[in-house]
Amino acid sequence: MFLSGKTAFVTGGSGAIGAAIVRCFVSEGAMVAFSYNGNGEKGLSLAAELNGGKSVPIVRAYPLDVLDGKAVLSLDERIEKELGPVDILVNNAGVTQVMPFALIEEEDWDMVMDVNVKGTFLVTKAFLRGMIRRKKGNVINLGSLAGMRILEVPVHYATAKSAIMGFTLSLAREVARYNIRVNAVIPGMLSGGVGLNVPDKQKEEYKKYCTLGRVGTPEEAADLVAFLASDRSSYINAQGIFLDGGI
Repeated sequence: MFLSGKTAFVTGGSGAIGAAIVRCFVSEGAMVAFSYNGNGEKGLSLAAELNGGKSVPIVRAYPLDVLDGKAVLSLDERIEKELGPVDILVNNAGVTQVMPFALIEEEDWDMVMDVNVKGTFLVTKAFLRGMIRRKKGNVINLGSLAGMRILEVPVHYATAKSAIMGFTLSLAREVARYNIRVNAVIPGMLSGGVGLNVPDKQKEEYKKYCTLGRVGTPEEAADLVAFLASDRSSYINAQGIFLDGGI
């Protein structure tokens, strides 16, 4: 069990990839807190399922708007009281819109950039404080192939995910002195999450150029995140690891 004795916090834990990460972390022995926004029933159901009637919960679900800085700070303190200090932070919460550049309005651009980039900044800043005090920690950011390759994807989403890689590299350099690692997982097309919004024509084109000839799964992404969160990846830092089947 890679993560036995560790406590993790996953943003966007009620979505397809987030839920797969939460499940995987629990299977690897971690105590897990996760946030949800707008899908409370699914989030609470996932926590209840994984706790399975245990007298002491190993999974806790919390409502959170990642753009509410005060709420993020408060949640960090609450998780530490209820589950323990957070060793692993997974910045998974994100949004996209499927629309051509000409139809993107200023408010669309701001919304996608805010949730994906500013939300990652606010959550990381809050949870990094304890990691710096304890001089240990692990941050894993969810990027996207959309920000790293020439693909037919929404421009504002690609821009936001590209920014996540710059955030990862710079932060990793800054906090390495505190024994904190920062990496990014860069999925290609997956069968869940934003991949559900991709037209069939684009899915077939993706599979045509993918060396494995298929899309990935949220569970495959979760396995990679869990490995990066574990001590078995202790010499991996400041990396963006592609999970795209070979594009």
